[in-house]
Amino acid sequence: MKTPTLSKATILLSIIPFATLIPVFLHVTLPDTIRTVWAVVNVLFVLVVFTLSMIQVRKKERRNIVVIFSSVISGFLLLLMIGFVLFALAATFLK
Repeated sequence: MKTPTLSKATILLSIIPFATLIPVFLHVTLPDTIRTVWAVVNVLFVLVVFTLSMIQVRKKERRNIVVIFSSVISGFLLLLMIGFVLFALAATFLK
């Protein structure tokens, strides 16, 4: 079974936010502006990939293991982002 190009792009885009961990593992400190831009780009990637994977999963003829795996990854990252936002709001307003 041949994997469609959109499925390959979706899985690749869902892995890109994990590139944030590379400077951490290399013990490299990035300037604040670069970290902010990187965070915004990661949020956009997660939202785009989640939307793309949900569109592909809904169509039975496009559903395959790559799209399902991409949906799981992007769903996990989306829940993680929502958790961070809720924690930040709680920490700010309950202080």
